[in-house]
Amino acid sequence: MTTVDKEKYKCLLPLIASGDEEEEKDYKGPSPRELLEPLFKQSSCSYRIESYWTYEVCHGKHIRQYHEEKETGQKINIQEYFLGNMMIKNPLADPDQEENENTKESTKEIPSKNIEGQMTPYYPVEMGNGTPCSLRQNLPRSSTVMYVCHPEAKHEILSVAEVTTCEYEVVILTPLLCSHPKYRFRASPVNDIFCQSLPGSPLKPHNLEQLEKQQEMMKMPFRRVKEEEIHSTKEEKFSSIHKPVTVGTHQLLTVGTTHISKLTDDQLIKEFLSGSYCFHGGVGWWKYEFCYGKYVHQYHEDKESGKTSVVVGTWNKEEHIEWSRKNPARTHHIKEDGSQTVRMVSHFYGNGDVCDLTDKPRQVTVKLKCKESDSPHAVTVYMLEPQSCQYILGVESPVICKILDTADEYGLLSVPS
Repeated sequence: MTTVDKEKYKCLLPLIASGDEEEEKDYKGPSPRELLEPLFKQSSCSYRIESYWTYEVCHGKHIRQYHEEKETGQKINIQEYFLGNMMIKNPLADPDQEENENTKESTKEIPSKNIEGQMTPYYPVEMGNGTPCSLRQNLPRSSTVMYVCHPEAKHEILSVAEVTTCEYEVVILTPLLCSHPKYRFRASPVNDIFCQSLPGSPLKPHNLEQLEKQQEMMKMPFRRVKEEEIHSTKEEKFSSIHKPVTVGTHQLLTVGTTHISKLTDDQLIKEFLSGSYCFHGGVGWWKYEFCYGKYVHQYHEDKESGKTSVVVGTWNKEEHIEWSRKNPARTHHIKEDGSQTVRMVSHFYGNGDVCDLTDKPRQVTVKLKCKESDSPHAVTVYMLEPQSCQYILGVESPVICKILDTADEYGLLSVPS
C-alpha cells in the first residue's frame, strides 16, 4: 500500500475463521421449539408497563393489553384487549408432526429483525383470535411473538409494536434459544490489519501520527472531568447482566437487569428509601441512575471523553403531591380472598435539565412495581419517552414487593414496621 505522501507499506489482511458456520452445520441438538418448551410448560407470564397500558404475555397462551383505574368505593375498572391467543392447545404439543417440523426448521432460513443496527435472528410464535378490531371490520387482533436469544435475560418484553392496524409484534428476550448456534446474538467482529513499513518509509505514516497527536490533545480537557466524577462507591455493588439491546422505535427504550447482594434486606430497604442506595440500569448508549426521593439521571460513560450526564428529573415532595391529585399515585391488585394489595406506585420527578426540543425542563414519572424473581435482589430498570423529554422510568424488583403496602395516599413509601 502507498500513502498520498508516497510512503510504502506491506499489509497483511487477517484470516477470518469460519467456526460459527461449521458449528451451525454440525448442530444436532434440540430444535428452537424444543428449547422453548420449558417456558410454555411453566405457564409463566411477562409484563411491561408503559405510560398508560400494561402488556401481559403469558407464553404459549395469550397476549393482553390492559389499563386499570380505581374508582371511589374501591371499585377497579379494567379496560383490556387481547392481542392474540394461541390457536392450538400448546405450540409444542403435537408429537406426530414434531419430527417433520424439526426437519423443516433445520433447513429453512431463520427470520431476523434489526436490533440496534444489527440483524438478529428470532423464533416466531404466531397468535391470533384476539379481541375484534373495529377498525378492520371486527377482524380479530393478531400478534407475532419474536423470541430472541439473550444469555442473561429472564424472558423480558423488550418491545411491543403495532406494525399495522391491530397486528402486533412483541419481542421477548430469552436465554433458552442461546444454546442453538443459529439464534445466538453475534457482535460484528473487528479484525486488525497489520502493516510493516518498507525500506525508505517511516514506521507510521506522517498523516497518521499527526491525527493521533490531535486526538490526544482533544482528550486532555476531559480526563480531569472523568477523574472528578469517579466518586460513587455504591456502583461497585451493581453488576449489569445485560448486553446492549435496543429496538429502534419512536420511543426511547432500554432494559437492564442488575443484581444487588451485598446488603441485607433491611439495610437495603432503609438505604434505598433514604436515597443513599441508588438503582442503576439501562443498556445501549444511555444508562440510568435512580435515587429514591432525590433524582433520576441519564448518563453515558466513555473511556475517551469521560461521563456525560443529564438530569431527567429531581424530587420535590410538594410538586409530587400536587401531581398525585390529578394522577393515580398507586394502583391495587385484588386477591382471591377479596383483600387488596398495592401493585405499583408512581412518583413525579420534575425540574430536570432544559430540553432543546421543547425549551422546558425534563420530567419523569417513576413507576415502582413488584416483580417476583428467582433472584431476590434482581432489579430491572427501563426507560420510555412517550413524549419529547417526558419520560417513564420503570423500576421492578422483589425488593419493592416488601415495601409497596406501606404506600400512603400519595404513593409515598416508608420502612416496614
